[in-house]
Amino acid sequence: MSSVAQTDDREAGLDGALRAVADPTRRTILRLVRDRERAVGDIASHFPRISQPAVSQHLRVLAEANLVTARRDGNRRLYRTHAEGLGEAWAFLDEMWSDRLARLKVAAEREQSERRRARTKRRRRQR
Repeated sequence: MSSVAQTDDREAGLDGALRAVADPTRRTILRLVRDRERAVGDIASHFPRISQPAVSQHLRVLAEANLVTARRDGNRRLYRTHAEGLGEAWAFLDEMWSDRLARLKVAAEREQSERRRARTKRRRRQR
């Protein structure tokens, strides 16, 4: 696979993950299935104003974004968070923050160095 195709795949994964977690209901669903598998009915019980088919649609969006996995258990499907699905989003956010944090670190170190020099100058003048 070419690097352009890999970049396009990563961007598509990032876009899908960010779109999926943009919805507050889907973020709540991710929290519900973070620590243990849950059936659709169990998940839907946490949303009294949303129908079970609507919750299923939210789960479908999350699954298409690779943010949840589903496992058959008899006639029901159990959902659980697939943390690796957020990998592209984490990488993007890390890239954005690490650049800014690096610049902040340089600025803070520069300011600290300037303060030390100013203190040293004051001490020399006081002698």
